[in-house]
Amino acid sequence: MTLLQILKVALNSIVNNKLRTSLTILGVVVGIFSIIVIMTIVTMLQNSIDSGLSALSKDTFQIQKWDNTMGRGHGRDKRWRNRKDITIEEGLKLKEVLSDAKYVGVEQWQFGKVVKYGNKETNPNISVAGVTTDAMRTNDWNVEYGRDLRETDIQYSTNVCIMGKAVVDKLFPNINPVNLVVRVDGKPLKVIGVLEEQPTMFGQSRDNYIILPITTWQSMYGRYGRSVNITVMAYSKFEYKDLIESAIGHFRKIRKVKPGEDNDFYIFSNESLIQQVNDITGPIKIGAMVVSLIALLAAGVGIMNIMLVSVTERTKEIGIRKSIGAKKKQILIQFLIEAITLCLIGGIIGIVLGIAIGNFAGSFLNAQFALPIDWILIGITLCVLVGVIFGTYPAYKAANLDPIEALRYE
Repeated sequence: MTLLQILKVALNSIVNNKLRTSLTILGVVVGIFSIIVIMTIVTMLQNSIDSGLSALSKDTFQIQKWDNTMGRGHGRDKRWRNRKDITIEEGLKLKEVLSDAKYVGVEQWQFGKVVKYGNKETNPNISVAGVTTDAMRTNDWNVEYGRDLRETDIQYSTNVCIMGKAVVDKLFPNINPVNLVVRVDGKPLKVIGVLEEQPTMFGQSRDNYIILPITTWQSMYGRYGRSVNITVMAYSKFEYKDLIESAIGHFRKIRKVKPGEDNDFYIFSNESLIQQVNDITGPIKIGAMVVSLIALLAAGVGIMNIMLVSVTERTKEIGIRKSIGAKKKQILIQFLIEAITLCLIGGIIGIVLGIAIGNFAGSFLNAQFALPIDWILIGITLCVLVGVIFGTYPAYKAANLDPIEALRYE
């Protein structure tokens, strides 16, 4: 028999025993589905996070007071409390000495503010950023119309602001806001520009903010007891890591951190955010893999039992085939193909259901559609392995039946 004929015989056996086939593949469906549905959701979340990482521009990192990867605990809380605020003067000193950086900006934030224009006002969810001119570049904020911040705005604490698209849509749906005056916490601010729209994060707008000169921001909210963030951009990705090391060294000197002591500041970057996401999703992936392997183990035992029953039921058929010239190898391949085919059918059904339900569940988080190609390939590989491992013994038993004894079997 050719391989094609062997495959045809194997598939006919599967089709002719629909109930037994359905029960056999059910375990495989559950095992593959459990891993694919979780990995689909995780991939959707990671894709959405990756698309929103323009909050920090490419080849950019941030120096901040708080270490947002630290766990809670009395010792760590004490270390946080003892950290000095980062000041605007320290940011300007770093800019002077960090000559290999493309931009060094300074920024501060207030959240949950209301912006008013006439009798209109926004919801209390507007972020107010005080920045230097370089921070506009490190955050990849580009003015769509109007003008950008100038050094004179910083120098003279000019009462001006640049607005995000969401604020403009709320307060000025049909008019150009440039040169109009809005109020934030009672402070009149002249609108000088409108920013280009930012990419969404999980389907949510990231344009609910306004930008002020950092000196104007400090005149409104105070400069003391408030730490600034320093944002640094490299000229290219090739200089990025060296620039981080250089910035750490210079900033330790500026902050007078003694040799051997830990940094009293934290370096935040796209890579650190990705690492935090991976720290969360890593255990989830391991858990999904363990559950799937247990389900596939149970499914494999079921396949082996069903195949042994099939060998017993088809003993006479095997005896006839061997008596007319079928070789052990051909019988072995036939039953292995049946086992692998059962696993692949269950795997394909599990993959389709996992992708469909995973994307449906992820849509409630406004995450982007995802197709976890790597895990689909892993799932298919696992199906083949289960078919080979648990189908080998029944196939071996069938291949080694004595044809004379098999013909006598009733």
